Amino acid sequence: MAQDVATVVGSVERKQVPPRRRFSQRPIDFLTMFATVVVAIALWHFAIAYFEVEPYLFPAPLPVLRSLIEGLGDGSLLSNGWVTMKEVLVGFSLGSLLAISLAVIITRWRFVERTFYPFIVAFQTIPKIALAPIIITWMGFGEASKMLMAGLLTLFPVLVNTITGLKSVEQDQLDLMRALQATEWQIFRYVRLPRALPYIFAGLEISIVFSVIGAIVGEFVGAEAGLGYLIQASQATLDATTTVAVLVVLSVMGLVLHRIVTFVKSRVVFWLRDDDAVVGV
Repeated sequence: MAQDVATVVGSVERKQVPPRRRFSQRPIDFLTMFATVVVAIALWHFAIAYFEVEPYLFPAPLPVLRSLIEGLGDGSLLSNGWVTMKEVLVGFSLGSLLAISLAVIITRWRFVERTFYPFIVAFQTIPKIALAPIIITWMGFGEASKMLMAGLLTLFPVLVNTITGLKSVEQDQLDLMRALQATEWQIFRYVRLPRALPYIFAGLEISIVFSVIGAIVGEFVGAEAGLGYLIQASQATLDATTTVAVLVVLSVMGLVLHRIVTFVKSRVVFWLRDDDAVVGV
């Protein structure tokens, strides 16, 4: 029975898998991105020189580069960056799992959606920076409180996108599955989940960046280590060069994590073309 259901669903949902982008295009994309970075750094350098900006207000590119090299050399950026990375990854993973589980429950039982979903929306409207001191008080200055902050910022985008994806199944497909006497699990596995995957990954792409913000916000409020801790320490001494160097590391971290999620999406949702991309909520 399961094989018959899978065969029918495959015939309904089958799409032509688009050809992969030619390898020759990748160096062009890389060169374009590299040229953009070089132009941005050049404009940064000339703007600092032209307007004679003081280093304590905003540093030039070369001092920032030296600060990056020194931070990598003495291990301060690596050790604190690893702390922030752990907070982000754990918070993102737990928040995503909770969001997907809640979305499945909400779409499965309507009374749960009517009862609890408004409270979830109301909770989302609360500024997380206002919750950070309370969470720090409850859980201390360790990594656990930062993981919770990262998870809270991950939760809502994944939840909303997953609910939207699970509800986007066409009624004709559901009727066909029920006519084949498919179980609710088979309907979820062969119809609802494949349909929701593009939406889920759209939420994950947003949430991976939000999780970095959540971890840094938690470190701003109170931390013993992490990149947010380094920013706070450098700002206390008016060391704008170190602050900008840490911001560069954070930008690279966010970009790499986002690219990893995008890469996983291209392997899991392999049938999704560029023009079929789902915009995350």
